[in-house]
Amino acid sequence: MGKWIFSAIASWAILIAGCASTKNIPPGSDSQTGSAEKNTAQPKKDDKMPEIPAVPVVTIETSLGTIKAELWPDKAPETVKNFLQYVHDKFYDGLIFHRVIDTYMIQGGGFTPDMKEKENHAPIRNEASAEAGNARGTLAMARTSDIHSATSQFFVNLLDNNFLNHRSKTPEGFGFCAFGKVISGMDVVDAIGKVRTGNRGHFQDVPVDPVIIKSVRLAR
Repeated sequence: MGKWIFSAIASWAILIAGCASTKNIPPGSDSQTGSAEKNTAQPKKDDKMPEIPAVPVVTIETSLGTIKAELWPDKAPETVKNFLQYVHDKFYDGLIFHRVIDTYMIQGGGFTPDMKEKENHAPIRNEASAEAGNARGTLAMARTSDIHSATSQFFVNLLDNNFLNHRSKTPEGFGFCAFGKVISGMDVVDAIGKVRTGNRGHFQDVPVDPVIIKSVRLAR
């Protein structure tokens, strides 16, 4: 499963086009394809975000159950801060898991149930490292072929997706930044991974019945 079946160039071309459907294609941020209808409402940003705990835990309430995840500010400080800013802004409330591939990953945090893109904040630096791999249950940031293009979209790995790990500082080897891990509710993640999916316009692997992110809150 950890092998690429396309060349790096071909894979990224498919990814950026927003039509990737196999688990061999990395999780891409569809928000930068320019092909989705955008929700023009700008995200709220409150600079008075509370101090980040040493080991933050977030509760992700979904339409299929509750997931709790521990975040890693020691391994990916900027990424955790970015994610918690979105959490603090209640940005994720009402969005969906818009790309689901069983035995690979579930991806969300960018689209409304009618597949309208939500405006997000500026991209962040990719903090992928060999010490924080894309193991089963880890949360990681989705991005395009631009190494430093992650914004709000994240995914949860359903298996050990080692081919997404950081191997080098090259575009092909930089990898995807894992910034936390599910500590309870992995059964919910697995259930999301098994929902029936189909096509919505140019998007593939979209749940037929929307999987709603009801809320994401800092638990501690």
